[in-house]
Amino acid sequence: MTPTTGTAGPATPRPMRADARRNYERLLTEAGLAFAEHGADASLDDIAKRAGVGNATLYRHFPNRETLLEAVYRDEISQLRDLAYTSAPAEDAGAQEAVDALTGWLRASMSRSGAHNGLKGLFVLVLRDEGAELGSWCRETITSAAGFLLTRAQRTGAIRQDLDALTLLRLVNAITIASEQSGGPDQAEQMMSLVVDGLRTR
Repeated sequence: MTPTTGTAGPATPRPMRADARRNYERLLTEAGLAFAEHGADASLDDIAKRAGVGNATLYRHFPNRETLLEAVYRDEISQLRDLAYTSAPAEDAGAQEAVDALTGWLRASMSRSGAHNGLKGLFVLVLRDEGAELGSWCRETITSAAGFLLTRAQRTGAIRQDLDALTLLRLVNAITIASEQSGGPDQAEQMMSLVVDGLRTR
């Protein structure tokens, strides 16, 4: 993960000293855990304490709550993007390998989304004002990653051709929302299995 600055669109990486980079990484990790657990009310003071730094260090890296949220959300999306490309099989891989890579990534996406439910309200807060470009970046990044794996699987003939990445992501999101309202992880996995079966051509 590369530290970035700014609140509108992917920022240009800024070189950091080794100690500053370590502080940034710890703050980002602890903020992700705190936002997932407590949502918009997560204490920034507690985040700094859990990261082992002072408040001044936190605010030097992240001037306000919205800036910290954006960094956490970008990191989550970037990790999912990287997982898509690192887990992708070779272009000449067989159908089963390509399908497994796609469905494994979809399950990882669903799991992360459920685990970080507390970030959703904060993300809306960012998008309310200057965060629109962040929303576009997130959508484009995650859709591109999903499309990469989907195309690989479709080329083998094992996945139906009338499916696009955005529709697939909407299905996964619907499963996540439904499982949050009732049923939990077991029901989410059952619904995901049904979706996966429906993706196949045979």
